[in-house]
Amino acid sequence: METALAAVAREALWLALLASAPPLLAALLVGLVVGVLQAATQVQEPAVAVAPRVAAVLAAVALSGPLVAARIARFALDAFDLALGAAR
Repeated sequence: METALAAVAREALWLALLASAPPLLAALLVGLVVGVLQAATQVQEPAVAVAPRVAAVLAAVALSGPLVAARIARFALDAFDLALGAAR
């Protein structure tokens, strides 16, 4: 049987993965595309590689922000309910 603390820790790790996945995947995909384009055109300017990645990460955070914030709020409420229920 899984203890409540282990369940909360497992859910927290899953939530951290869910929260970090959209920006990381956006940076990975845009970085890969920009890297291929830089290799094809032989333009090796560092600013060309960084600017699209930053824009993609900001867009991913803006798009996935409400979903992630709702999941974090629900997790926090569940964790506080569990903690208060155990204290009683």
